[in-house]
Amino acid sequence: MEDMTFVLFGATGDLAQRKLFPALYNLYLDGKLPNSLSIIGLGRSYFSHEDFQSKVERALKVYCRRPLQTTGLDDFLTKFRYCTFDATKNDSYQNLHELIRNREIELSLPENRFFYLSVAPNLVDVITAGLNTSGISQSKGWKRLIVEKPFGSDLKSARQLNTSLNNAFSDEEIYRIDHYLGKPMVQNLETIEFANPVFKSLLDHKRIANVQITACETVGVEARADYYDQAGSIRDMVQNHLLQLVMMTALHLPEKNTAEEIREQKVSIMEALRPIHKEDIARDVVRGQYDSGEIFDTPVVGYTEEPGVDASSMNDTYFAARLYIDNPTWSGIPFYIRTGKRIGTKSTKIVIEFKNKVKETDVPPTDGIIPNLLIVEISPNEGISLRVNMKNPSNKQFEPAFINFFTRSEDQPEAYELLLFDAIRGNATFFANWKEVELSWKWIQPILEAFQENTLPLYPYPAGSTGPEAACQLLQNDQFKWW
Repeated sequence: MEDMTFVLFGATGDLAQRKLFPALYNLYLDGKLPNSLSIIGLGRSYFSHEDFQSKVERALKVYCRRPLQTTGLDDFLTKFRYCTFDATKNDSYQNLHELIRNREIELSLPENRFFYLSVAPNLVDVITAGLNTSGISQSKGWKRLIVEKPFGSDLKSARQLNTSLNNAFSDEEIYRIDHYLGKPMVQNLETIEFANPVFKSLLDHKRIANVQITACETVGVEARADYYDQAGSIRDMVQNHLLQLVMMTALHLPEKNTAEEIREQKVSIMEALRPIHKEDIARDVVRGQYDSGEIFDTPVVGYTEEPGVDASSMNDTYFAARLYIDNPTWSGIPFYIRTGKRIGTKSTKIVIEFKNKVKETDVPPTDGIIPNLLIVEISPNEGISLRVNMKNPSNKQFEPAFINFFTRSEDQPEAYELLLFDAIRGNATFFANWKEVELSWKWIQPILEAFQENTLPLYPYPAGSTGPEAACQLLQNDQFKWW
């Protein structure tokens, strides 16, 4: 692993405190950082280097998954320096460049520079342009750029942003981060068939009835109204997280492939994703917005009563859709996706439902038999479950039983640790490339336009429920139900 400079834009923000500082510290404890490393944090407020190091330490005490170690903590904190920064001021880039070069000389670092943009979307192209014109990104070593979502707000803006970034960085140097791709169970999806012949036999696509992908939360909009009331669930969750889960679930790899081959497979899945035309959107898409209700027996207000949300807002807090992947592997098998806020149970999971051939014949009597399910739990629990039918000896009825496979340990790395480690090594397997992003926006675009034109009903649902009844009807029309 090559020595380098890590430049963090937005170092005083919430993501840095909760995720990035703890991730860097855990990588340090595990010996997964370069031997010599300069970390420079940037923000608009003034901090001395010592004040900033204290701020990092406080964040570790609150958010790190492991207790702070006395040994090595000072060494880790001394890697940090701080630079007051205004993305619109030329002298900020000059000051940053000077600090980077001084630390490179002090630590005998090569000019390998890693830039992490944890900033507002409107600053991404401003900062990358500034890095280019100031010469900061024109070093003798390698350079890499991590960009947090959202990557654009529609197809047009995403393309404009990508063109802007490509003025300073090649696509191979841009790492578009999606923390769902860092979750251990998601990363396991690419190898589940390759490493487990039993699952390869089980996942015979001729036996699969449907695939369901759920990512639901109990929380509401919280303090994100400024962003969320413009984005909605479709931009916040569907275009990135859910479509990435569709790609990862649909991967059909005969053996462990290279990062480039995996990304090519993901692109081919998006290319095969059947477009949803405007005239058919009401048949395949459901959008909703939460009303008042109860979460864990506590009353909560409806979305339009949340602080910062317009009382007449038609923004979506729930999204469900039926998808088809028109390739030889998945042809004719529906994928159902759903995401929502203020749902009664927090859950991110993938459910593969198998065809119920026994029930179809009903010979001998099969009272109680329900479809077999393969369940991949991603959050908050992690593991794989297989649901089978077992006969109860006392009443001779079939009842569901579960075979569970769980490997989670208390010290398992979190998503940002895995993704940061990959990016530092230059491994882009679990980062979205531009083609994936563009195709995702292309699929979403007609739905965005229908939402904007208000041609699709906005169904209310009580906080604490499973979502709008129309989402259940979406599956019932195909004689399925959500699991």
